[in-house]
Amino acid sequence: MIKYTKILNSFKRCHVLVIGDLILDQYIKGSVDRISPEAPVPILLQRDMFYTPGGAANVANNLSSLGAKVTVVGRIGNDREGHQLKELLKERRIRTVGIFEDRRVHTILKTRIIAHQQQLVRVDRELVVDDSDGSFYAKSIAPFLHKNFNDFDAVIISDYGKGIIQPELVEDVTTMAGKRGIPVVVDPKVEHLKFYGHVSSITPNRKEAENAMKSLEPHTRKDFGILKTRLDSMETVKKSGVGLLNYLGIDSLLITLGEDGMCLFEQGKQPLHIPTRAHEVFDVSGAGDTVISVFALAMAAGAKKKEAADIANHAAGIVVAKIGAASVTPEELVSSFKEER
Repeated sequence: MIKYTKILNSFKRCHVLVIGDLILDQYIKGSVDRISPEAPVPILLQRDMFYTPGGAANVANNLSSLGAKVTVVGRIGNDREGHQLKELLKERRIRTVGIFEDRRVHTILKTRIIAHQQQLVRVDRELVVDDSDGSFYAKSIAPFLHKNFNDFDAVIISDYGKGIIQPELVEDVTTMAGKRGIPVVVDPKVEHLKFYGHVSSITPNRKEAENAMKSLEPHTRKDFGILKTRLDSMETVKKSGVGLLNYLGIDSLLITLGEDGMCLFEQGKQPLHIPTRAHEVFDVSGAGDTVISVFALAMAAGAKKKEAADIANHAAGIVVAKIGAASVTPEELVSSFKEER
């Protein structure tokens, strides 16, 4: 714990930029004790309903919970849900000046219906419009980034594949970050692998890493030593992960592995497996957001990548013991490290 005290104490002095797809999460919770006479489906007696920031907004929420200063860049629709999401972020002391309205889209809404701590169904409302011509980026996001980029100590790109993350955006961000020597960490979308050529790190989960490898041509996999695309053992994770790292040509790769913890790959170093710290697992939704938040923030605070991954692993172990897309606090992290001693 002592070796991380300085890093954790520096969280509050860091300003992180989060760019990505913004989502409003709705939770409807209740109990089920009968089946509908209209169809063979359970009837939920609603007891509670609430909203939380989702997608890239949940990444920002995690950072704010850790005491960091946070600015979000993304888009919402001109609708009630968009305004509600902005208010939720403001309540959490998250700067929303980089959120722009796009009248072509609805604010993405994900509704989860939960009974007895078990998710019954999820309902998504979204209209995906790619900014492939760069017009929305050029008009709204680019001017904001170029004006304010010197304020930030790290950048997180949270790519849910909802249209906002495009090559020009990533190129601009990595160029500006490279000049200032600050980390750019990406929660990736497999279809966008070619976008991430000059970022500091990406943080796929096991399935995302497997899909990334499967998306490569067989001869490309062979050239980079990716002999298996199913990461069903730690030996396979390490061998294939090194191949994926080399294919991407980035500084590092952090693959999260659920109950098996995570594995960190850095150029010129041996893969580092970090066992899970979770004691109980109730809900893994949002765990990836917690990992990338803590990983990037710790690096912004001066941690080496292996230290940042260890801290992120502790945070993930805390958050999966909570219901919903939860966040972690500095106090919870301190307690987790004390338990380890």
